[in-house]
Amino acid sequence: MTTDIRLIREGLPLSWRQRLSLTVSLSLPAMLAQLSSIAMQYIDASMVGRLGADDSASIGLVSTSLWLFWGICSAMTSGYSVQVAHKVGANDSGGARDVFRQGIIASLIFSLIITLIGVAISSDLPHWLGGEEVICKNASLYFVVFVAALPLLTMNYLAGGVLRCAGNMKVPSMISGLMCVLDCLFNYLLIFPSRTFSPFGMELTIPGAGLGVLGAALGTVGAEAICAALMMWYACRVQDEIRLKGHTGRWNMTGRVTRKAVSISMPMTIEHAVICGAQIAVTTIVAPLGVVAIAANAFAVTAESLCYMPGYGIGDAAMALTGQCHGAGRQDLTRRFGYMAVGLGMSVMTLMGLLMYQFSGEIMSLITPVEPIGRLGSEVLRIEAWAEPMFAASIVAYGAFVGVGHTTVPALMNFGSIWLVRVPLAWWLSGSMGLAGVWTAMCVELMFRGTIFLSRLFLFRWYR
Repeated sequence: MTTDIRLIREGLPLSWRQRLSLTVSLSLPAMLAQLSSIAMQYIDASMVGRLGADDSASIGLVSTSLWLFWGICSAMTSGYSVQVAHKVGANDSGGARDVFRQGIIASLIFSLIITLIGVAISSDLPHWLGGEEVICKNASLYFVVFVAALPLLTMNYLAGGVLRCAGNMKVPSMISGLMCVLDCLFNYLLIFPSRTFSPFGMELTIPGAGLGVLGAALGTVGAEAICAALMMWYACRVQDEIRLKGHTGRWNMTGRVTRKAVSISMPMTIEHAVICGAQIAVTTIVAPLGVVAIAANAFAVTAESLCYMPGYGIGDAAMALTGQCHGAGRQDLTRRFGYMAVGLGMSVMTLMGLLMYQFSGEIMSLITPVEPIGRLGSEVLRIEAWAEPMFAASIVAYGAFVGVGHTTVPALMNFGSIWLVRVPLAWWLSGSMGLAGVWTAMCVELMFRGTIFLSRLFLFRWYR
């Protein structure tokens, strides 16, 4: 952990330059971790895109439903990682370890319940979403592989969250980079059949399982499982503030920690479920537009993530900084870090939006060789590029709010924005504009959401 972040816990003043340096130093590794995650999604999408429109559409059909299940588990772990930030900020390492222990038990129980629900609905889900029969079988297969691995993925969320909230952004970033490499390797071997090349006149055979969509799911899950084990090992045995090795403690759940975890996580979990429900509703709006529209929508979402994931990285840094300041009882510093992180996020995502607008065609060509899908995806990306600065405001401000445990009102803001603006507007515009209308609705809603988050950031005392 750097000297600068210790200044927060020691009650020493931080100049504007020190605050900026600390914000950037924590944001950069977090941004790299998010970009590694996006690179992994690009690899998946690009490899599956080579299989054809039907296989691409089968993954795109259930992708928002997978985000629902992943996000619920991730939000649940936040209730414990935010408490770790508060304990570390208050120089209470013993309390941080107790919270971490309870987080492990609670996360395993919760993720197993969610897994059982996912497996139970996996065969019917593609039909509920309005998918054509030709893509439903592979869509169900892809979905069930991922939900079966949720307990492992949840351990990854928990370990990464507590490390970041303890101020360690570098290790999660490095492990995310490794996950990207492993995902590329596993997918290459599992998606495609064996192939023979002749470099320099020598015949070389690359083995392959030829599993298609199933291989894409197994490859990604395998990479994430290995990295979840590494992340949990580092958190439990190496990180000073939270490591469990050499420190005795009780593993039973306590009412105080559990109640606080629920008060932090419950609004986030409900909010994520409701937002993903809205995204699933948008998927049902897109589904009748045809296989090309489904695939273009899914690939454009993946392509756009290149823009907004740096914002989530800065949001992670904002959560760690405001959480430790809150734990140290430094309210004014909490507010200043929130302002600085939001400004940095808006600057970065404005630049990313400009690049996405300029190179949308090239980005889509990396993902899919199918020209109609690429052309439609490029069109909607240019629409979405206009919303990136305000999208950044909502992402980073939300991270700052979560750091102090302020989750209920922001959750309601997200809920109201997407259900009252995006969904009805997408339904209305899709009839006349097709997929472009759906993405126009998304652009308008993200601008509105950024506006209300900035209003809360500057006009209300969220940091108290």
